[in-house]
Amino acid sequence: MRTSRTLAPLGVAVVLALAGCGGGTDAPDQGTDESATAAEDSLSGQDTGAGHGYIEGAEEVTEPQLHLVSIDSDGAIGMVNLLDGTVSEPGIVGPPSAVTSDGRYLFADTSGGVEIVDSGVWTWDHADHFHYYRTSPIVLGAVEGEGPAVVATSGNATSGGTALFFPVSGEVVLLSNDALSRGRIEEVFRVETDPHDGLAAPLGRGAVITSADESGIAAQVRFHGADGAAVEAAGADCPEARGAITSRIGLVVGCADGAILATWEADEPRFEHIPYPEGADQPRATDFRGRKGRPVVAALAGDAGFWLLDTRSREWNFVPTETPLVQVSAASDNDAHVVALDRQGRVHVYDGETGTQIASTEEVLAEAVSSPELLSGVDLIVDRERAYLNDPVKGVVHEIDYRGDARIARSLKTPTTPDFYAETGR
Repeated sequence: MRTSRTLAPLGVAVVLALAGCGGGTDAPDQGTDESATAAEDSLSGQDTGAGHGYIEGAEEVTEPQLHLVSIDSDGAIGMVNLLDGTVSEPGIVGPPSAVTSDGRYLFADTSGGVEIVDSGVWTWDHADHFHYYRTSPIVLGAVEGEGPAVVATSGNATSGGTALFFPVSGEVVLLSNDALSRGRIEEVFRVETDPHDGLAAPLGRGAVITSADESGIAAQVRFHGADGAAVEAAGADCPEARGAITSRIGLVVGCADGAILATWEADEPRFEHIPYPEGADQPRATDFRGRKGRPVVAALAGDAGFWLLDTRSREWNFVPTETPLVQVSAASDNDAHVVALDRQGRVHVYDGETGTQIASTEEVLAEAVSSPELLSGVDLIVDRERAYLNDPVKGVVHEIDYRGDARIARSLKTPTTPDFYAETGR
């Protein structure tokens, strides 16, 4: 395993005083009072403690430092500051086959393993308000592993962990987010499981890992502590486990018969099965997407429409659509917006409560995404105000006002072709 050089500060760090926790004041736009929200953070295993997300050498600022980070097919990295339009090219990784992000780091699947890029901008969610930070972007190094990796991230970039699962070998690696935030790659544990099409995801001080049945199909999830050992009686059946996401409430793992919601209570993992509605015959949910730190997540239901899972109320809702979709993401805001991409490269906005389609764009992408090959790398990302969609053919990322009339607010040229990209600073 390679480790990185130390993070460098961005110029002279000016750190705002934290007396009285006087950071940013943007409150969550849907939810409960502060005490209830803090309790939910505890359930999800999210640390909102005394550090407030500050790392030595970072600068605390008054607004989120939103950036687009692009990686082209050769691994060249580019960054666009969404606030002032400035651009930079902080480094290079190996040619990627996939990229995952938690809103600060980018995890690029390459022939050298999973290479990690720190964009140097992040938000610390402190329940009723936020803290915003920036420092210099850097390529941290790589985590070795055989074959492609399934990457699952947690709620905050400076605490908890990030889990990597390598299906070819069955190896699982849990990384320390605290170490990543300080410029180091540190493995909390590396354990071996049977090779299978499974996953691992961070929870509390450890990770939830799938195990396979006799036919090699993921059939259960089990919690492993910080030493990598499975904790007795801490698990649940989850037939054909596939897809994971951390919501405001806890960790969601998709199962053939619904989902498992894993939470962290009284310093212990707890597992709850959320079955599909009785009589539901729509295709199951596997690729969960949603705005970071929100309770509602979305997933495709084949060509029939999409599923919404409210992890706060433990309820599924199926929304049929006339147009087959290829990606869908829940904004989980006061208006229950759901944003989706169809095969013709059009973006649609739905009311998640009524299922009504409320806005659509014309064809946004240069080429239709009618096949998995054409969809590779294309990603629809939803934040509090805007949605983003990359078009590698045109070399731009479109910024879409989904809360208005789904207009294209900007088409941003990135320093490197956005074959893969992420929005960071969230």
